Amino acid sequence: MTPGRLRRGSAVALAYAAAGAVSLVFVFPYWWMLLGAFRSTEAIMTAPLALWPERIDFGAFATIGRIAGVELWRLALNSLGITLASSAVAVTVTALGAYAVTRLRRDPAMRAVRWGFLVSIMYPYMLLVIPVYVVMHKLGLLGGYAGIVLFLALGPIQFFLFEQFFRSIPPEVIESATIDGAGEAQILWRIVLPMAAPVVATVGVITFLLNWAQWFPVLVISRDPDTFTLPVALLTLNGELGVNFQGIMALAVVTTVPATIVFLLAQRRVMQGMAEGAVKG
Repeated sequence: MTPGRLRRGSAVALAYAAAGAVSLVFVFPYWWMLLGAFRSTEAIMTAPLALWPERIDFGAFATIGRIAGVELWRLALNSLGITLASSAVAVTVTALGAYAVTRLRRDPAMRAVRWGFLVSIMYPYMLLVIPVYVVMHKLGLLGGYAGIVLFLALGPIQFFLFEQFFRSIPPEVIESATIDGAGEAQILWRIVLPMAAPVVATVGVITFLLNWAQWFPVLVISRDPDTFTLPVALLTLNGELGVNFQGIMALAVVTTVPATIVFLLAQRRVMQGMAEGAVKG
């Protein structure tokens, strides 16, 4: 082996070793959470950094069967239903809005809408509590699923990905369809959206993951624990049990595993869609 190949091989090996070390840093907290769900609180406090449980204990999962007077299965259904509904609304609305802004990019009003979406990316949910609460109260949506879904459907990042992809579509494609007599609705549904399938899938997955983890909007809009989701239940459990780490970790596992599975199954699609929607734009 030549010295050049040896140096390149060593560099690659060091790069993989560094990447592996960084990966372990990020994976360890999740592994610690999984272990905590099957270890007793005493064991966690005695040896918090143990890499394997002393014995498998499923007792914590029995204690989280009912939280704040609501069955765990109902909380899981709330999370799934609210996340799916809000994701569908967010993808649909942001796709339509981004297409309109792209088609009318020279219009001052559309420019203001675009900048409004981009500026809103910087605003956390905390700053929207009072105005959103007042609006939901005026609309009579406090305490119901509809208000939660509409709040979670806010999607400035999704709008940005759609808008960047639509800008990358050659104008000749739209012009040829217009010459053939296609209307705006036909152009959008039959030409633009089929071309944007990777971005649609990416935005759907990203929105699902973001909305699944949200707890603050649900806590603001909800008036009844029957509308709570798993992240909100986790917050409630933390307040009820205090230092019962085993129960908290067990519910954290139940809350995070679905999102982890979705990401692992869709990660290639997400990366492809991010490239389609951001790099091309």
